[in-house]
Formats: sequence, C-alpha cells, structure tokens
Amino acid sequence: MESQLVVAAGLNKYFPSGVQALRDLNLEISRGQFVSIVGPSGCGKSTFLRLVAGLDTPTSGKLRVEGHDPLGLAFVFQDATLLPWRSVAHNITLPLELRHEDADERVTQTLELVGLTDFAAAYPAQLSGGMRMRVSIARALVTRPQILLLDEPFGALDEITRQRLNEELLRLWQEDHWTSLFVTHNVSEAVFLSQRVLVMSARPGRILADIPIPFPYPRSAYLRSAPEFILIANGISRQLAHADEL
Repeated sequence: MESQLVVAAGLNKYFPSGVQALRDLNLEISRGQFVSIVGPSGCGKSTFLRLVAGLDTPTSGKLRVEGHDPLGLAFVFQDATLLPWRSVAHNITLPLELRHEDADERVTQTLELVGLTDFAAAYPAQLSGGMRMRVSIARALVTRPQILLLDEPFGALDEITRQRLNEELLRLWQEDHWTSLFVTHNVSEAVFLSQRVLVMSARPGRILADIPIPFPYPRSAYLRSAPEFILIANGISRQLAHADEL
C-alpha cells in the first residue's frame, strides 16, 4: 500500500476579506508521486501550495502532511528570486547557511546535478532566464526535500526553454523521487511531467477531476506528438474550458 504523504479532507480556505479560495477540497498524494494542478486563474492552486508548505492555515477541514517538517519542504516560484549580489554557488548555498549546515560538498553535487558547474562563479545578471530558473531549482534541491512545491516555475519562459527544463526536471525527479506538486496553466506541460493531473474549478477551488497519466518514464519530447498524449491533453483542456461554469 502506498504511503499517503499529503491528505486533504473537506478543506476550506477563506481570506480575511471574506473571499473563499478553496471549498471542500479533497485529495490524497502518495509519497514520491509527481502531481500537477491545473485550473482557471485565481482558483486557489497557489493557495493550496501555501497550505501544504505551512505558510498559511486552512479555515476548516483537515490537511495532513506526513512527517510535516518545514525543513523537508522546498518551494520554487515563477520568479527565480535570486540574490543579484551573490554568485550562482552562493545563491544555492543560502538555505544551507540558514540551517547552519555544511554546504561545500552538497553545493558541488547539486551544481553537477543541474549542469551548472561551469557557472558556479557567475552572477544572476549574466545568466539567461532558463539558467536562472535552474539555479532556483538547484537551491531548492540542495536541501534534499521530501516535498518539492513548484508554482508555475516555467511560466515566464519561451516554449523551447520550457520544454527543455521539463525534461531536466523529470531527470532530476527520477533520480531522487521526491514528492512533487506542480502548478501550471500549461496542459501539455502537466501531462508530460505528471503521473496525475488534478483539474480545479473556478474559485472557490475544488477538485473536478483526478486524471491518471499512463505513460512510463523516462519520457522524451516525442511523447508530446503521440495520439494518446494529444487525446489526454485535449480532454483536460475541454474540462478547463467548462471549469468557470461549474
């Protein structure tokens, strides 16, 4: 039996303004799964990630994160949020410094893992958008998290760079199999990356569909043109088109 790492039951979230962000949200996520969440803008996708991370609290309902420990979580945002006065290596080192942990060997290993060894001494202004995002992901992975939360990390990138980073992210996930919750507006990206895609309704967000993705790993770029891939992606797109009406 798979270990359920994240369990939400009847989860509701209201903002202080009275706006309801989430309504009766129910889901289970197994340890090591790669799960993507899609839905209309403002439907509560990012709010749910914040609840899982412990950055906010539910108004009612239950949310259990097994062995919940803030040190076991890492967050990757749409903006790389790198410190411009620190080199690539020193940006990656930052979370270990905050924990007073030895950094040198782990930073070196992480730089190798994401293919940035030759750019360790470079500064963010010297990097492309795709490379800055790789640094952001490396900074999250250097902590060896149990759960990696990604909130539209590739949303601002061009399509070619996005697809390349999709493949790199899957390669990294297949090496360590952390539990991944990935928020995106890109249906093709969600299907390509994930074992499951959760479709959310318009605000207040709830789960409309939990769609298993049957393709084995590793996955290559050619998968995106496969008829079954297109069929699944089109089905999710149709559900999203009606999400505002539900």
